[in-house]
Amino acid sequence: MKLFKPQNNVLPGFGPTLGFTLFYLSLIVLIPLSALIFRTAGLTWGEFISTVTAPRVMASYRVTFGSAIIAALINVVFGVLVAWVLVRYRFFGRRIVDALVDLPFALPTAVTGITLATIYSSNGWVGRFLEPLGIKIAFTPLGIILAMTFIGLPFVVRTVQPVIEEIEVELEEAATCLGANRWQTLQLVIFPMLLPSILTGFALSFARGVGEYGSIIFIAGNMPMISEITPLMIITKLEQFDYQGATAIACVMLLSSFLILLVVNLLQRWSRRYAE
Repeated sequence: MKLFKPQNNVLPGFGPTLGFTLFYLSLIVLIPLSALIFRTAGLTWGEFISTVTAPRVMASYRVTFGSAIIAALINVVFGVLVAWVLVRYRFFGRRIVDALVDLPFALPTAVTGITLATIYSSNGWVGRFLEPLGIKIAFTPLGIILAMTFIGLPFVVRTVQPVIEEIEVELEEAATCLGANRWQTLQLVIFPMLLPSILTGFALSFARGVGEYGSIIFIAGNMPMISEITPLMIITKLEQFDYQGATAIACVMLLSSFLILLVVNLLQRWSRRYAE
């Protein structure tokens, strides 16, 4: 006696679907990552350590990961505010603002970098007013943070926005009727429901910033030990035909990103349990 009756589905069964999924992931993700690791395996342990801990490389780690974390935190604050305004308020030009959020997705990274460098340079539209105040953005680490913030904002907004749409206004009204003020309603009712999506948006924004290259090199200045990002170090190694050195640095970036994403996923699991 069969426990489960076969269903007539448009898609193929579990076996073919799973096989195609594993094949596709292996072709797109696992095989390139394996090639990266195997290429690095040609180095001895001492050569690997000396390559990935060189002073110039270590400085690029600090610039890249530090800027990515700062940009992701900025995007969390303002991305949640933008998502809240787009969902909870109706105003003239709302659809235009909603469309502008996706602009960093559509712009080529080189166009983004050139535009930001032009606007925030010493003679740019914004830079000419900031530089007399002692605020120099273009060709400094601040420019890197600005570029990462620009490209990472949509990840936070589009992750948090659907969750805000699902939050019923009646919950806030009930909290108000029970005597909660605005801060208590935000802290005890809204924030726990938004926390998993906020952490997801943070992780996506951070990962996007760490891997960004095109929009940063135009505004960073690319000064060694000051404003040189790790992806540029990898490109420099490749231009010098030091393929093993480039893959060694790439492996460190890969491992670091995996560890940070693992921590964020653990926090997401905890936040979901807390919200429930």
